[in-house]
Amino acid sequence: MGILIKPIVTEKMTAQGEKLNVYGFIVDRKANKLQIKAAVEQMYGVTVAEVNTLNYHGKRKQRYTKSGLLKGRTNHFKKAYVALAGEDKIDFYANV
Repeated sequence: MGILIKPIVTEKMTAQGEKLNVYGFIVDRKANKLQIKAAVEQMYGVTVAEVNTLNYHGKRKQRYTKSGLLKGRTNHFKKAYVALAGEDKIDFYANV
């Protein structure tokens, strides 16, 4: 599996992409900023100016069912915000 797992395609990230030229990705939890920068530049052919990362820890969840109480948690993941230099753009909708 590579460094980039999937892009974040939400209304908020689409607005930031158009206004601030910043794009979001779910990335490998062990990847550092230099590896993320190299992966984005190689995959999309753009120049990356800045990378910010966030680690999300899974939340504990529980629900009541007929068979009793189910307990668990959501997955941990790492998010990266990538700012592009100049007039570079990434179009996630080109292949749809």
